[in-house]
Amino acid sequence: MRLVIARCTVDYVGRLTAHLPEATRLLMVKADGCVAIHADGGAYKPLNWMNSPNTLVEEDGVWTVTGPKGETLTITIHEVLSDTDHPLGEDPGLQKDGVEAHIQELLAADPSPIGDGLTLVRREYPTAVGPVDLLCRDAGGGAVAIEIKRRGEIDGVEQLTRYLDFLNRDPLLRPVRGVFVAQEVRPQARVLAEDRGIGWVEVDYDDLRGIEPDVPRLF
Repeated sequence: MRLVIARCTVDYVGRLTAHLPEATRLLMVKADGCVAIHADGGAYKPLNWMNSPNTLVEEDGVWTVTGPKGETLTITIHEVLSDTDHPLGEDPGLQKDGVEAHIQELLAADPSPIGDGLTLVRREYPTAVGPVDLLCRDAGGGAVAIEIKRRGEIDGVEQLTRYLDFLNRDPLLRPVRGVFVAQEVRPQARVLAEDRGIGWVEVDYDDLRGIEPDVPRLF
């Protein structure tokens, strides 16, 4: 990433025209070609920018950024105060807390929030159409296929239905019942699950981690 602090004026011509009068600003040029102009305020949002793909040409104190649709961002630099390059390397991306893999791990360690008497057989149990998140046995020894989502939509119920179809072809497993688990199961998904004989359970991520809520409970 290249970071330039400079006194500059900026002109944009495209779907509209915009002008930034002379002032000291941060010019940011990312490895993918994105160019952004920042002031010392306004949180994360730049004053003006040009997303990649684009072409940056520098000559005689003028940067000209041209986009694929012909729009141009012209940065006229009057004084450069700092010009540095900082290779950041490959970014692994945002890792969100509470994603399906984390919930799956917690429920694999203790499936009791899904139902009493459940014991884990295997995580990511394979089928011909993909792995079901958890395969468990209930207190009576029956097989239970569990699909876990952060948000329970109709697509998740359809996915579990396909898994159950293949699992119930295995004479060592059948009959296999299904349970759809999410932090929130949408009303349409509840109706579809019940229509197909699939159970559904909502779980609280903080409860699974043993974290007490900030809001006092009556019971």
